[in-house]
Order: sequence, then C-alpha cells, then structure tokens
Amino acid sequence: MIGALGVVFGDIGTSPIYTIQTIFNPGDPHPVEVANENVFGIISLIFWAVTIIVTIKYVLLVLRADNHGEGGILAMITLVGRGGSSGRRVTVILAGLGIFGASLFFGDSMITPAISVLSSVEGLKVIEPGLADWVVPITAAIIVLLFSVQRYGTERIGRLFGPVMIVWFSAIGIAGISGIVRHPAILEALSPTYAIGYLTGHFGTAFFALAAVVLAITGAEALYADLGHFGRKPITRAWLFMVFPACILSYLGQGALVIEDPNGYTSPFFLLVPEWARIPMVVLATAATVIASQAVITGAFSVASQAVQLGYLPRLRIKHTSSEAAGQIYVPWVNWALMISVLTLVFAFETSAALAFAFGMAVTGTIVINSLLLFYIARHNWKSPLWLVILGAAVFLSVELLFLGANLTKLVHGAWLPLLIAVTVFTVLTTWQRGRQLVTAKREEKEGPLRDFVNAVHEHPLTRVDGTAVFLNRGSRTVPLALRQNVEHNHVLHKNVVILSIETLTVPHAPEGDRIVIDDLGFTDDGIIHVTARFGYVENANVPAVLHQAMEQSSELSATIDQDTSYFLSALELKLGDNPGLPRWRKHLFLATTAITADAAEYFGLPRDRVVIVGSQITV
Repeated sequence: MIGALGVVFGDIGTSPIYTIQTIFNPGDPHPVEVANENVFGIISLIFWAVTIIVTIKYVLLVLRADNHGEGGILAMITLVGRGGSSGRRVTVILAGLGIFGASLFFGDSMITPAISVLSSVEGLKVIEPGLADWVVPITAAIIVLLFSVQRYGTERIGRLFGPVMIVWFSAIGIAGISGIVRHPAILEALSPTYAIGYLTGHFGTAFFALAAVVLAITGAEALYADLGHFGRKPITRAWLFMVFPACILSYLGQGALVIEDPNGYTSPFFLLVPEWARIPMVVLATAATVIASQAVITGAFSVASQAVQLGYLPRLRIKHTSSEAAGQIYVPWVNWALMISVLTLVFAFETSAALAFAFGMAVTGTIVINSLLLFYIARHNWKSPLWLVILGAAVFLSVELLFLGANLTKLVHGAWLPLLIAVTVFTVLTTWQRGRQLVTAKREEKEGPLRDFVNAVHEHPLTRVDGTAVFLNRGSRTVPLALRQNVEHNHVLHKNVVILSIETLTVPHAPEGDRIVIDDLGFTDDGIIHVTARFGYVENANVPAVLHQAMEQSSELSATIDQDTSYFLSALELKLGDNPGLPRWRKHLFLATTAITADAAEYFGLPRDRVVIVGSQITV
C-alpha cells in the first residue's frame, strides 16, 4: 500500500495544486468570476466528478477489469477480443478505439510531468516573485533527474516515494481543514444540489469551467495502467483511506480561502498554508509532483510493453526490475523518448496554466474510450444484465461527454496538442501492425512449407555435423530463412535441429504445464523437431531455459545441448518496394520504426558467443 502511494497516486494526488487556480484564472478564454455561488458550484462539481469517475468507476469497477492482474487500456483490448460475441466488426472498432486511447495515454505521459513539476516550482513565485525566471530551469533539472533514476525500478522508487506521499497527503489534508475551520459553510458544497444547480442555472459558465474541473481527475487512468505493479487491493485501500479524503479536504479548504479572500484565486493551494510553512510546502509539492510524474511513466512502460507483445510496436528492450512482481518493468527507449518530449513541452509552454487545457483533453479522451470498452466487457465478459449496463453507461458517459465537449472548446488554446500526439502515436502503432503483417506474408512465401522441407531432407539426405542448431522462427508452418539458406549454401545439417517459435499469449503469465509443445514433424528419429514456447505478455522469453525443458521431454535431443548448441537468427533487411498494402509514406514510417527494434539475441536471452546471424532481404 505504501509502494502504491509512492507510484500510483502522485498524479491525481497533486491535482489540488493547480485545479482551482486554473478554473479562476482571468487569462482563461472563458474565465469564471470569483463569486460565492460560483465557488460553491465549482467545489461541488469537483467533489462529484472525483466521486463518480474515480471512486465509483475506476476504483470500484475498472480495476476489476484486469487481464490476469494486468491493467491498462491494452489489457482491456484483449478482454474485448475474448468477449467477441458481437461480431468481428464491433471488436475491430473497439480495438481501434482502445489503441487510440493508449495513444492518448502516451500524450498524458508527456504532459503530466511537465505540468505537475512546473506547477509546484511555480510556488517559488508566491514566496519571492523575483524567482520567476528560475522556474523553467529548475523544472528541467528535476525532470532530467527523475528520468535518470527510472532504471532502478518502481519497487525501489515506490519504497522511497511512499513515505513522502504519506507526508504529502497528511499536509494537504491538514491545510484543507484549516481553511474549512475558517469558513465551515463550504462543507455545504458536498451536496449534489450545488453541482446540479450550477450546471442547470449557469450552464454557460459551468460548461466551460468543466474543461478545468477535469484536472481534478487526472491520473485516474494511471491507477488502472499501474494495476500490474501493485494489485487491486492496495490501490483501492490507499485511495479510499488516504488519497480521496486528503484531496477533497484540500479542495474544500481552497474554496473556503477564495470565498474569504477573492484575490486568493491566484495561488489558493500555497496561500492556504501559513507563511512560515510555504517554503517547506514548495519543497514537498515539488517532491510530490516528481512522484506524480512517476505514475504515468510507469503506466507508459506497461502500455508500451503490452503494445510490443500484441504486435503494435517492434521488439523493445524491456528490463524486469522485480523478482516478485512481473509487472514492474523499465523500458529504456520509452524512458528517454518521454524525457525529451517532456523537456520540449516545458521549454515551449513555460507555465502550468498554458499546459492545463492540453492536459484536460488527454484525460477526457482516454476516460471516454475506457468507458466504452468497460461497458462492452461488462455485457459480454461479465454477463451483466443489459438494463444495468445501459443505466451505468448513461450515468458515466453523460458526465464524461460533458467533460469532453468542454475540452473541445479549448482546441485552439492547447487542447490540440494531445490530439496531435495521439494521432501520431496511433499512426505509428497501426502502421507497425499492418507493415508487420505484410512482411510476415512475404516472408512466409519465401520460406516455404516446413513439412515439405523436412520430407525433402529425408528424400535427399544431407551431411549431418555434430551439435545442436536452434533456429528461431515465427510459427510452425514455414521454414526459418536461416535454416533454408544454411542448407542451400552449405548443404549440411546439425545432428540436432530445433525450430523454435515463441508464442506470446494474451495473458500475463503462461501456465507452466503448457509452456512448451513439441512436434516431431512426422519423423521420430531424424533429430529435427519443432518447439512452440508459450509466454505471457509480461514474461521474458528465455530461450535456453525453454531448451532445457524441451530436452527433458524429447528423446530426439542430445543431453549435451548446453555445450554444443548454436543459435541461428534470420536478420531481415527491409527495402522499399512497390508492393500494395500500405501507402508509400506509411512504408517509410514502417521502415523508420524498425530502427528501434531491440537486439534479438539480448531479447531472447541467447549467449552471444554462440549466435549466428543469417541475412535476407525483403521488399515492402
């Protein structure tokens, strides 16, 4: 639970720093006037938005939609595919929406560290206005440090950050109580009548204000994306018993301050704190916003890893940072790409207010898509009654679509940014998936049927040399290119030939009893076998370990497999051609994306001194 506090809740737990300030910001294209009626309405909207969307929807419902313990919108896609009783077209549309939602989450992962750290460092301006010029350089330095420690893993980071977040939530809760004590009437804002009355009586103002109210629920998707890191129960308990009460107390206290001092809207979070405590609070807020960034960074690692396993990204180097929790990973390429993106946003926008509308768009888009997938899963996977699904969808989507509509009005004021990021990422993911399908088809045509190849070897025997050769292949139907070229050019075969296919399942962990399947390819005495090794999408594909297991189950393999084994990899050189299937610009994008593919020998845990790479060329 302490680890979850240190990693999962930083994003949503630091929203009180900038939410109220953004709502009443006079520089907003649709400003909200500081008046008692508006303050009560806004605080009530925040309370009920957090209650309905975060507590009821995400914590009590969405966290149950796990794929064998793993969360995130790509885990939902696999659940949708499993429920598929509505036909292929519906499943494909929902999967496409899910991929776009994952793309929006990557945008969220870029914007969150920028706006969070900027908002906390901006507290320096409250203490000493002359420090304004130092806000951006200090923010940039903190962000570089944050991304530099990611390689140590979320387990260690969570242990370090957990106690800090306990202090943070205690501090903001106490500060909120001090504001409530001065103006206890603010507690009336907890009544839904204020939220409903504000929306119906002042719809013009309230609707535009929703674009900033949504900042209070940023980080909700991170709770789900980080599910595999800590599990449902610790996340649920931490939210209900610490995070939710502390955040609501802070919002109530800030509302009380703004009512008492109409000029307090400039920085209500820091002004709520006594003057003597403002410097410590800026330091604590900075630490908390660094932790806020951690929530979406670890979520981005999880989503990227699942995208690789589901075929939407090329093979990336993934480091598992915990021997106990398989979901705790570090993805170097994603880490450094995010760091560069975040620094670019900091230097381009310079203030948290400038980033606020971009932030809201990323959050609302992801939340709406999440709801559409959730209600499909509730109906087709959980077999919930249709009337209950329709009722739930009506409640949640009516609230979320209001938020989405409000943020669309800010399109020219920054909301275009996450949409641009999402469209770019979506294009990369879908281009890679489609390009990979085309390359696989061309490759299979070049490889030829495996059974025919084995039969030909028996009809025209080859010289057999000592040792074991392991050829990695994508399936069991075709011949590995490396094997075909080895036979055609060298006219020899090893005494033991293992054609190994790695199959990634749509579950996090493969059952150990179903780990491998051995096929003798029609002959039990020729030393040529096919092995299918199954791994869950969060597991490392360790080839030597699979071979040990295969050796125990097959009488065709030599017991000296360790000492005389060579691993053959087929290295494809992809060239631009005139083949149909993808527009030329997408072919260029596909070829460019191959540059980030991780080294196969390292990815599969192969001993480098026994790896042989055989090249081949394919046009796309």
